[in-house]
Amino acid sequence: MDQVFKILQPYQLHPVVDHFSVALLFVAVLIDLFASPTRIWLRYTAVLLMILGAIAAGGSYLTGDIEADRIWNALGQPARDVLHRHAQLGEYLAIAFGVLAIWRLMIQALGFMAGSRPIYIIVALLAIATLGYQSHLGGVLVYEYGAGTALMAAAPVPSEAASPAAEVSPAGPIPTVSVPTAMPTSTPLMGTPSAPINSPASMPTPVPTIQPSAAPSASM
Repeated sequence: MDQVFKILQPYQLHPVVDHFSVALLFVAVLIDLFASPTRIWLRYTAVLLMILGAIAAGGSYLTGDIEADRIWNALGQPARDVLHRHAQLGEYLAIAFGVLAIWRLMIQALGFMAGSRPIYIIVALLAIATLGYQSHLGGVLVYEYGAGTALMAAAPVPSEAASPAAEVSPAGPIPTVSVPTAMPTSTPLMGTPSAPINSPASMPTPVPTIQPSAAPSASM
């Protein structure tokens, strides 16, 4: 069986089989919901589509399991959580639609089972609603995480050991700090010495003054 899976793996059959199962099962339940007792051919059509849809659901689960093995290691943890939920619902739905197909066949073939048809319709509606949610998870895997596409191959796989603190920031230019030059607190006046005020060299030189003589001149 493993050899068969390895042969089928490169063909990526899951999207094809999955779309068939969704279409067949939705149409089967909708036809059965609106089929009147007078249109017996519609009810037979619903039975046939439900049987084919159940077979397709089983094939969808098997091909999905093959696809999951192929892409599991390339996905990050958030995508793996979505894939796990998607695969788990696929297994449950494959079993549920198999039971519904047998139930619907017994309703059509055995007269005493005809009274359970309304209950069957309710259970089938719940099953296709769950199938719609499971299909939504498959869309999330493809369109948000790129599962099984070239986008997944190009994206780096996040490491669980990596942390934001361990990331190295890109090297940037080293900032320069300019130290202001100390300016004098007082600017000396032009022509005055720069010696301290209390220094003798800084004292002004006395200028001699000529006093007028008080004695009369002898030439008079």
